[in-house]
Amino acid sequence: TGAISSLQRQLEIQEAELRRFRYENEMLQKQLREREDQLQTLSHKFCSLTEKERKEEVMVMLEEENHSLRQVVTEQESQLAKQKEQISELEGTIKRLRIEVVTSRHQAQEQKQAQEKTKSQVEALQHKEVQTKVALKRISSQFERLRSKIIQAAFSVEGQDHPQAELMEEQVLEALQVCGSSKLSFQQ
Repeated sequence: TGAISSLQRQLEIQEAELRRFRYENEMLQKQLREREDQLQTLSHKFCSLTEKERKEEVMVMLEEENHSLRQVVTEQESQLAKQKEQISELEGTIKRLRIEVVTSRHQAQEQKQAQEKTKSQVEALQHKEVQTKVALKRISSQFERLRSKIIQAAFSVEGQDHPQAELMEEQVLEALQVCGSSKLSFQQ
């Protein structure tokens, strides 16, 4: 989201520059039209004069004005060309930034989906862990009951003393062997 907002800010800045260049472009064109109108006005004004000297003087002034206006027009046209180039560059940058924004949003959506998938897998594993713990407790209690029954069976034979302390598995096994051998000798 940080990358997306950064790209959107860049996009807004580029669009603002584009608007500014377009506005300046319009202003230059307006100035150019105004200069051309001034030139035409001066031209009409001096054309109406009848005196020969004035005509010559006017022609010199017109030529000077025309020359300066041509320079202004040339400068404004070069500025206009530069601004058009900058506008096309900005439009390219804006297009690239828009593509990056779309790509970043797509990546963010994929990451969100991956996080949701991982979350559901974690929840499934937690559920299995709970089930395993329950099964382990059940098996442990069954084992303890079976063990106590085995101990009872091993020491329920006459002549066997009940254990005073907790027995190890080897002791229980020994007692069962003794019990088994005594049953075998009894049967014989």
